[in-house]
Amino acid sequence: MLKTIILLGAPGAGKGTNAKKITSEYHLPHISTGDMFREALRDETELGKLAKSYMDKGLLVPDEVTISLVKERLSKDDCKDGFLLDGFPRNLKQAEALEEIGKEINRPINYVIDINVPEEILKDRITGRRVCKKCGAPYHIKTLKPKVDGVCDICGGELMQRKDDNEEALKVRLDEYHHQTEPLINYYSKKGILHTVDGSKDLKEVMADINAILG
Repeated sequence: MLKTIILLGAPGAGKGTNAKKITSEYHLPHISTGDMFREALRDETELGKLAKSYMDKGLLVPDEVTISLVKERLSKDDCKDGFLLDGFPRNLKQAEALEEIGKEINRPINYVIDINVPEEILKDRITGRRVCKKCGAPYHIKTLKPKVDGVCDICGGELMQRKDDNEEALKVRLDEYHHQTEPLINYYSKKGILHTVDGSKDLKEVMADINAILG
């Protein structure tokens, strides 16, 4: 059965981590907007060049360009049996456009999984995150400590805190999430394809709940 999945969740909810596990287990392409933009820029597609013209000016890429990039990506052969979208749609306009894309290419969305996490836990997760400068491996000062403080277990690189992994930046990102993305929960609930999982649980438990949904 076609598995076309959207992962929703606030910053720090664990979308990236769970996306990797889902796509690995179900052999689906993991399509994040960041990766999609990078791929289009690298391949120098017409849409990639158009997106770059906005990014070079420090402007947000308009919805129309992002939507066209998504359609281009979802039309590829590796998506014929399904895909997982992470970071798209971000708002109702994008969700409505995605529904039309699904009809056009005969790949409608059939699962929307909202990873729900209380804000206090999100704050703790975000501010405690660390990442390796060299290989990008993720760590956390409380829940995923390296063997040697400040040093990556994998490559020995220095661990750093991303500049937007602080309370001030998180507040801005959460405000944007509540304003832009949270309305999607109601949108997909009305369509009968929304499933909510408790993202504050242990990672294995969250994945077990997701597996129960996806069957």
